[in-house]
Formats: sequence, structure tokens, C-alpha cells
Amino acid sequence: MKWIKKGKIFSVDNNFGWMNSHSQIPTILLLEDRMRVYFSTREIKTESKTTFLDLDIKDPKKILNINDKPILCNGEAGTFDEHGVMPAGVLKYKNKVYLYYSGWSQRCSVPYSNLTGLAISEDNGKTFKKISTGPILSTNIHEPYSATSPFVFFEKSLFHMFYCSGTSWFKKNNKYEHSYDIKYAYSKDGINFYQDGKEIIKQKNIEEAITRPVILKNNNLYHMYFSFRGSNDFRDGKDAYRLGYAYSKDLKYWHRKDEETVLDLSKDGWDSKMIAYPYVVQTPYGTYLFYNGNGFGQSGFGYAILEE
Repeated sequence: MKWIKKGKIFSVDNNFGWMNSHSQIPTILLLEDRMRVYFSTREIKTESKTTFLDLDIKDPKKILNINDKPILCNGEAGTFDEHGVMPAGVLKYKNKVYLYYSGWSQRCSVPYSNLTGLAISEDNGKTFKKISTGPILSTNIHEPYSATSPFVFFEKSLFHMFYCSGTSWFKKNNKYEHSYDIKYAYSKDGINFYQDGKEIIKQKNIEEAITRPVILKNNNLYHMYFSFRGSNDFRDGKDAYRLGYAYSKDLKYWHRKDEETVLDLSKDGWDSKMIAYPYVVQTPYGTYLFYNGNGFGQSGFGYAILEE
């Protein structure tokens, strides 16, 4: 598959007095005449909130509306999402919109803990209500560190979830850095998921971080895109996020082929140092891949289109 870059769409600029930094983790809900893009933004450096903007389905560079308020805010003190909420996966189910999100809380020994929550909308994805104070996906006997950034889709009477699972913390330059792999969970109701702890996409080495999987089904194959980085110079350096790829015939066995993504850094500009957090959506007007650029989304998000 060959992707053709079409450029940056949006970056925050003190919008409404509270979008001061980052437009991170673009997560797309496909509507009849538009694409609703949920993203994470920051009023202060250490906390993130979620809102959305609408794009023309025929021309993704045309912004139709920017929502002026957060749709998800931080949880109460002591909860898994007290310091930030970031969108991850979204789908329609029985006239409702399910938004799976990553919740962040600060820690003492390591910088953070991140788990998965769920919010549901009954007005086509404009407003949401969290279903619970606690997470729907958490650490357990197999996964002691984190369970976050899920992509979820419904097929053959099951909700299939692919998510980022923490594998370790490494101390680098007197700071702890997290590593992840990709794991799978399933559910009959979209709320209660079974985690078996089995690795789906393996790390190239123990310090690699793999995150934000998204799946496109095409020609009887499941195509997974994700971002991966190292644990050393990864803040816009040589180990920064790049786009990874794997494919499967049955959702169980995956073949990783990062070299086939054909979407690399630009020579200069907003995505010249990093490509992160992909999200793929099929529309009647083309198949689009949205992604963040430099600074983990500090430079904004843009898109590429699949060359048919």
C-alpha cells in the first residue's frame, strides 16, 4: 500500500483560551457529510483534555467546525484519569457512539500510569458521558504496567480490541521511560473485555515502544498501522516515532512488515522529525490516514491518502 502525503490540517493556537498546546491522537468518527476528529489538547503542560473538530468528508483540509469546549475532562482525585484524558478508538453501536480513551494519572516513582476508559454519546458524538469512574481495561496478573490506546471494532458478534500494553520502565538519563507491545482483548458488550496477556505485535527489542494500533480491512486481509519508537533519543530525535505495519488473515497471527508502510519523514516542516499515532478511515472519496507530526502532536496533525 502506498500513501501520498497531503499536508497538515490543524494545529492549536490558543483556541478559545484553553487549547494552548498539542492536537494529539486524531481519532475519526465517520459521519454522513463529515469526519469528526477527536483529539487531545492541553491548557497546561501536564494535563490533557479531549475535544473535536469536523472536517469536510470530500476535502479533509476544509475545517467545518471546531468544538469550543472539552467533551471529556479529568477524573476526580485518585482516579485513573485525574491528570488527563486522550481519545483512542471510536465506533458507532446501536445508535450510540462509543469513545474509548486513555486516562492518565501521575506517579511518584515513574512519571505516569495510563489505563483505558469508555464514554458514550447519544447525540451522534457531540457530547459524552463516562460510563464509570474506574477503567474498563486495567493492569492485571499478566500486564502489570499499563493498558491503553485501544482501537476497537465490531465484527462477528464481538468487539475486537487491539491496545498498547506496558512491558517495562527503563531509566535513561535519570528519567524513567516506558516500553510497550500490542495485545488483544475481546468483549460481547463493548464494556467487559477479556485480556489474556498474549503478545500480538512483538517488540524488536525490549526497549521498543509500540503504540496506537489501527486496523483497515481490505482484500480479505487485516492491515494494522501503529507507531513505534526507541527509548533513547525519541523526543524528535533519531529514535522518535515512525509508522509501523503488520498484516493478518485471521486477527490472531500477525506478520510485521514496517518497510511496507511507504510513509516516511518529510525533508522539513511539521512532520520532519516524527510520525506518530496513525488513524485510518475509509470513505466514499478515498482512504485517509491521519497522523501527528513533530513533538507528539505539538506541531499538529495532517493526513495522507491511499493510492488505489
